[in-house]
Amino acid sequence: MTTTFEVQTFTEFMKAREDAARAYVTGRPDLVLDLSATSGPASFFDPAGRVVTGADAVNKANRDGARNFGPGGKTFFEVLDQGEADGMAYWSGYQVAEVMLDGATEPQAMRLRVTEIFRAGEDGWKMIHRHASPAAEG
Repeated sequence: MTTTFEVQTFTEFMKAREDAARAYVTGRPDLVLDLSATSGPASFFDPAGRVVTGADAVNKANRDGARNFGPGGKTFFEVLDQGEADGMAYWSGYQVAEVMLDGATEPQAMRLRVTEIFRAGEDGWKMIHRHASPAAEG
């Protein structure tokens, strides 16, 4: 049986990861959830400074977090570094976004410093860690 990660390089996977981020900032967490671990160790250091651990709790935080965004959000990654070896992969850089926060009438600019770690398995690459924090101005 061929596994997803054997067919799809991590560079190819990153296109799907960025698509998932684009959906997320419009209030749709489904693609992020599809790419996230559903069991085993997982963690999320969110932009507000909270720490969430465990796959179920991280996925709940992602579902809940997506509710803060409305239609019309846009985002892209500025990847500074990425790599893969021995069934593990990562990327680090910036996530740049313009989002419609719940109840807002004007889009809000957002620039986050991001590091994500992924584990390869029978069902492809899965995110096991995300650290996102606001980037300093300038």
